Amino acid sequence: MAAGSEATTPVILAAGAGGEEGEHVKPFTPEKAKEIIMSLQQPAIFCNMVFDWPARHWNAKYLSEVLHGKQIRFRMGMKSMSTVPQFETTCSYVEATLEEFLTWNCDQSSISGPFRDYDHSKFWAYADYKYFVSLFEDKTDIFQDVKWSDFGFPGRNGQESTLWIGSLGAHTPCHLDSYGCNLVFQVQGRKRWHLFPPEDTPFLYPTRIPYEESSVFSKINVVNPDLKRFPQFQKAQRHMVTLSPGQVLFVPRHWWHYVESIDPVTVSINSWIELEEDHLARVEEAITRMLVCALKTAENPQNTRAWLNPTEVEETSHAVNCCYLNAAVSAFFDRCRTSKVVEIQAPRTDGERMKKEELNVYSHMEVGQTGSQNLTTGTGKPEAASPFGPDLVPVAQRSEEPPSERGSIFGSDGKDFVDKDGEHFGKLHCAKRQQIMNSEKAIKEQIASNATTAPSQTFISTDDLLDCLVNPQVTRIVAQLLIQGRSL
Repeated sequence: MAAGSEATTPVILAAGAGGEEGEHVKPFTPEKAKEIIMSLQQPAIFCNMVFDWPARHWNAKYLSEVLHGKQIRFRMGMKSMSTVPQFETTCSYVEATLEEFLTWNCDQSSISGPFRDYDHSKFWAYADYKYFVSLFEDKTDIFQDVKWSDFGFPGRNGQESTLWIGSLGAHTPCHLDSYGCNLVFQVQGRKRWHLFPPEDTPFLYPTRIPYEESSVFSKINVVNPDLKRFPQFQKAQRHMVTLSPGQVLFVPRHWWHYVESIDPVTVSINSWIELEEDHLARVEEAITRMLVCALKTAENPQNTRAWLNPTEVEETSHAVNCCYLNAAVSAFFDRCRTSKVVEIQAPRTDGERMKKEELNVYSHMEVGQTGSQNLTTGTGKPEAASPFGPDLVPVAQRSEEPPSERGSIFGSDGKDFVDKDGEHFGKLHCAKRQQIMNSEKAIKEQIASNATTAPSQTFISTDDLLDCLVNPQVTRIVAQLLIQGRSL
């Protein structure tokens, strides 16, 4: 297992320490903080940046008073060490107030109410993804308690933020966010973050089932992995950090993360920062949505809840998804018209290897993550001085193994997809083609049979096919081809 050591937790200055609160000077100006966020390509912790935020007092008790009587949806999960991730589609849900949550969380097993069926010693509860605009709809003044403007984003506050409240053991399965980068302010309790760089995507066994727009899940429970089933995970580079109250974690674009609460009550506030790359990512997501919904609906039209995340409430019809895709492509080209012409790596449609071609796209778009661990600017040139210090702490990581040892399922230059003659996919040679043809009859017989025995290794399910069709690297190529076709 590639396990990294945890980052050292720096000292956080309390308001008023060393003098009056007004004497405090934040270590980074908003302009410098934004420069770091927009260029840093590894996770890092900002310290001493939020000591004057009113939201630093937002513990669960305070929020229960502010939201008195308001029903909130809690996700209920098992405190177990299964090797299978606890996806949201497999969890139970409870509608309750924060007061009821806090009472249950005190381990009062005899209580009545919405949590009565959940033994506190066996279950955790998580009020996750709670958008401020829905949660505080009649208390909009509270948005000003969160000041992301201190990080260089003027006017950004609670209106663009999300609240997370959980009990001990509450966690989010390992996933990456398709859009933007992430700033996470820890308010109460501690959370442990397990992070993996974008180049480790093949080793995380990505899947889009359950489907949620902008979330690519891992099939692996990274805190208790099944290495027999997922042996490539041993090559992944784990980064770990325990986020404490008063700290803000920066999660760069496309970094995988698994987040778990390690204190009795945790409260976090986050905001996803939009990036230029999101315009292309929305096209990729629209392609993914169309393919997943089409195949899974055809497989079982009556049971969308088995594969559609509870957070997805929009209609999944093909007509709606076509509109969604067209809107994403149109928005992409609208952005292009107001931006510079730059080079991006685009696949050739004639079967040749991928090459650089000019398209009218925005000036900072990157095709594929480099996974560089250095601070770089938008131009790819290294900064002269490192920004790290007592107020910006990089998340610890292990030494990177040589590329020859780490290997990769997909070649970074695309040559594992098509050879120079365009005659084979990946490293699939003629001999293997013949093996597949010979096994075709057996596969058809197996699908047609009603045998109750476990399927053989050759059985391909709808989910197996989708894992290939909507693999992040594949949808990137499809999006590029689609855009090329519309720009000629």
